[in-house]
Amino acid sequence: MKNNAIYPGTFDPITYGHIDVIKKALKIVDTVIVAISDINNKNYLFDSDERIEIVKKALYKDLKLNKNKIKVVKFNALTTNLCKKYKSNIILRGLRAVSDFEYEFQLAGMNRKLNNNIETIFLMSNVENQIISSNFVKEIISLGGDIKKFTTKSTIKALKLKYE
Repeated sequence: MKNNAIYPGTFDPITYGHIDVIKKALKIVDTVIVAISDINNKNYLFDSDERIEIVKKALYKDLKLNKNKIKVVKFNALTTNLCKKYKSNIILRGLRAVSDFEYEFQLAGMNRKLNNNIETIFLMSNVENQIISSNFVKEIISLGGDIKKFTTKSTIKALKLKYE
């Protein structure tokens, strides 16, 4: 039986921190489903279709990761419902710092209450990527800064087009 894990998030845009989590997850599961939120309760820079294309280009084109092991999908429902759809009992969450933990701990608890068969696995990105956030990346590029250390070439290109 294939072991699928759901990695939900906004990925607005994807960063090397997100990518670290995906790569680490592939060491313990067969397939990672990168689930891009399409819920309109946030002010996104990129719409969900743009984010899907950016993530696909970053993972498949820039990094040449295996398309058979990573699926990129859009969702606008409970993550626990997405788990049912993809026959997964694993939700992946990335942790950067202690400040992330309280929110993530509560979220994992709520998901567990919604479906007690689901486990949340927390993965940390590599040390050099733990400070990266999508918000910092957007702020740096909007002010003309260099973000090569934070995300992939195609993602940088998409960001530059947005801020020109």
